[in-house]
Amino acid sequence: MSAADTAEYRIAHLRDRLASEDIAELGIRIEQRGTSVMLYGTVASDDCRTEILRIAREELAGLPLREDLVVVRADAPDHPEELS
Repeated sequence: MSAADTAEYRIAHLRDRLASEDIAELGIRIEQRGTSVMLYGTVASDDCRTEILRIAREELAGLPLREDLVVVRADAPDHPEELS
């Protein structure tokens, strides 16, 4: 099995773990870009982001990991919107 095949297998396993563990995250995109792996998407909290990165580091140990995970807040606004 080549290094590229191994990386693809590890990425697939990471996708499975993110979908099946308590985190149940399906909205994260994972792509192999050259020799590194890129994770990107939006998450609901800082804790969720931290957990995703922990799992990714476990599964992809030894591969360069890049990420662009944005935390989106779904809190109610703290002030009314003013329209002009």
